[in-house]
This record gives sequence, C-alpha cells and structure tokens, in this order.
Amino acid sequence: MRKLLNAYFDFSKREFNGLMVLIVLILMISAIPYIYEYVNPEEDNSEIEHLAIKRLSLPIKKTTAFRKANLKHRVKNEVKHSLFLFDPNTINADDWQRLGLSFKQSAAILKYLAKGGRFRKVEDLQKMYTINEKMYAKIYPYVRIESSDEIKPVKKFNNKTAYAVPKEIVIEINEADSATLTQIKGIGASFAKRIIKYKERVGGFYKKEQLLEVFGLDSAKFEEIKGQISVNANGLKMININTAKLEDFKGHPYIRYKQVNAIIEYRKQHGNYSNIADLNKVAIVSQDMIERLAPYLTF
Repeated sequence: MRKLLNAYFDFSKREFNGLMVLIVLILMISAIPYIYEYVNPEEDNSEIEHLAIKRLSLPIKKTTAFRKANLKHRVKNEVKHSLFLFDPNTINADDWQRLGLSFKQSAAILKYLAKGGRFRKVEDLQKMYTINEKMYAKIYPYVRIESSDEIKPVKKFNNKTAYAVPKEIVIEINEADSATLTQIKGIGASFAKRIIKYKERVGGFYKKEQLLEVFGLDSAKFEEIKGQISVNANGLKMININTAKLEDFKGHPYIRYKQVNAIIEYRKQHGNYSNIADLNKVAIVSQDMIERLAPYLTF
C-alpha cells in the first residue's frame, strides 16, 4: 500500500512540475510585445495625425480647380498648329489658335475687331501686341485681306461703324493644299484629304462638278461649297495619247487597263490619232469615257 502511495505522489509531483513549466512559458510568450515596446518605444505621431486630418478637411474646390487647370492644359496641347490662307478680319478664335496663338491672344484680337478695329493691310498685324515678330514672320505670307473697297459701312452702333465683311472667301481648288481646303465652310480635314487624293489621281479638276466624284461628297454638300471654290484648268496633268504607255494612265479613275491597252494597240496598227474623235474608232472605248478624258489628252 505504501509503495502505491509513493508511486502516486511521485507521478503527481511530475505532473505538477510539468504544468508549472507550461504556465511559465505561456506567460513569457505573452510578455514579449510589452518587452519589445519597452525596448523600442513608439514615436509620438499625434502631430502627424493632426496634419493628415487637416489635409483631408481642405475645401474640395481647390482640388477641382487643379483638375480644371490640367484639363485646359491638355486641350491646349491638342490644338494642331497649321498654316493656311486667311483673312484676319474674318477668322474665328479656333483659326487663330490653329495658327499658333493662345486662347487669350486670340480673344484680344477678336475684341479689337468687335470694337470696330480692322486690318486693312498685312502690316497692321504688327500693331497687335499679341502678335510678336516671330509670329508675324511666320503668318504674314498667308494673309489675304479683302479689298477695302468691298467693305462698306452698314450701320453705327454706340457711335462706332460696323462693316459688312464678306463671310466667304473663294479657294482655287487645284492650287490649294488640304489645310487651305479646310477654310471652305462644310469641308473638314477628312474631306480635304479625300479631295486632294482624288485630284492627284485624276490629274487636277477642270470643272467644279468633278467634286461629286469624291467619295462621300454628295449633291447637298456640293451645293453648300460650290460658291466658295473656283477652278483654273491651266495646270491639268496632260497625257499625249500618241506616246502614252500603260503606266501613264495608272490609277486614273476615268479609264481601265482594258481600254488603255486597246487604245495603244489600235495606235500601233493604224498610226497616231489626229484628234479626240479618232478615239471613237476604238470599239471598247465609250463616248462618255472619251468626253471625260478629253481635257487631259493631247495629240
């Protein structure tokens, strides 16, 4: 019996000692964060936190103003500068900005015109403080001012004379580049590029109605713009029908390879053509085709 009691007490003592060790370990682990905080005290961030809260409470309008400033800056950078023929008495703010002026500079010029001011000769542009010497040197070759004789006073407003300025200028279409064509009301950059491309294919325009052959330019658009254009046919790309090769008609919209080949073969067999009527002898060349080609052919 005594042995059993001794064995029991020995076992209980070992269990108690093990339990105490476990409790001590748990306490030590729990104390680690406090020990670390004591060794490395945390800085006082109350002032930093106060500043952060203060920033969050700033008025929203300051942030909005910043965004608006960025937006204006982006829009300004998106304006593509280009040179084109223009009358400084008639163009708008967008056109002045295309030439390279800022919005404020453009507004100053329009304000001058609204008060009755007028540019009567190119040199008058130098009087504007918004146009410096560098800008003047860049744009003066493109200035086209309507004759003063055509500008007649029509009425007075607040003791200032208002002038009836022609709203539309006439563009000679064979000499114009794509930038110049955009001055025609109703013609944007896309239409201007198509017109230039077709003009190069056909060899120049000899009448206004040929614009109806440009892709997307319908009769309504033609009626809108025809009064703003003129055609000088003296510079057409001419083709000598008696020396022409297949390559000379390459890409021409009025004739196809089959007809060109037939014209050349007929010439080889029967000799040179004397006039436009001789082309009627080529069986597969229609009268309509001959009439359309005639302005571009020499003999």
